[in-house]
Amino acid sequence: MWLAAAFASAFFAGITAILAKCGIRKTDSTVATALRTVVVLIAAWAMVFIIGVQDQIGSVSVRSWVFLVLSGLSTGASWLCYFKALSCGPVNKVVPIDKSSTALTVILAFIFLGERLSAIGTLGLVLMTAGTFMMIEKKDGGEGPNHPAWLSYALGSALFASLTSILGKVGIEGVDSNLGTAVRTFVVLIMAWLMIPATGKAGQLKHLDKKELVFIALSGLATGASWLCYYRALQDGPASLVAPIDKLSILVSIAFARIVYKEKLSKLAAAGLVLLTAGTLMMLL
Repeated sequence: MWLAAAFASAFFAGITAILAKCGIRKTDSTVATALRTVVVLIAAWAMVFIIGVQDQIGSVSVRSWVFLVLSGLSTGASWLCYFKALSCGPVNKVVPIDKSSTALTVILAFIFLGERLSAIGTLGLVLMTAGTFMMIEKKDGGEGPNHPAWLSYALGSALFASLTSILGKVGIEGVDSNLGTAVRTFVVLIMAWLMIPATGKAGQLKHLDKKELVFIALSGLATGASWLCYYRALQDGPASLVAPIDKLSILVSIAFARIVYKEKLSKLAAAGLVLLTAGTLMMLL
């Protein structure tokens, strides 16, 4: 069951990147993040009430509360970095950098959760890492993927995403995954909306493009679905395997980037994608 949930998470996460990209052409990425979090929060709490686990909130331990809040803060930071990078960089470069969080997640899972990889799993991780670096090869000119303006945001997204997985894994121990997702989404919502006045962008809420609002809302729904599946998978499956499967969302993102934005992969990047995918499948063995 956790395996199916992990693959579903990857699919919805891949769609999220494209929908979000469509929603931040004119809309500031920080504002868009705050708006889409509202949609995710509604979707998450709707699921809680649909399955009837809202009464369990009083039995959540203090330890779970702490880790769920920390996981939410890490997610918020990852989102802000990720959508800022997407707003000024190509999807097929930003997404691979964000997915490089897999290696760090596996390392942290080994250190803090005691999860170990087999020999073939370790080889798969090496292939994934090599494939990722091949996909973000340096371009000529100042606006390539090594340009500090958005490379730093993409790397920040990867760092916080890895922390999110570990903190979330600990936070949902003994807690229904849907309830845990709803709780941490509320934390993300607070953080995202605090960032708007903090960055002086409150005035932009009055001049939102209606078409982009639709895409922002759709990306929020896709994210909500991805989160619900992801933390359902984390609850029953090892973080060192759930995280790599989730990163297969890159296949969906790149496919849609090719269709929607006509973004093409170089031969080196395409070879990197093959290695990344093969490495992920090896880790499942």
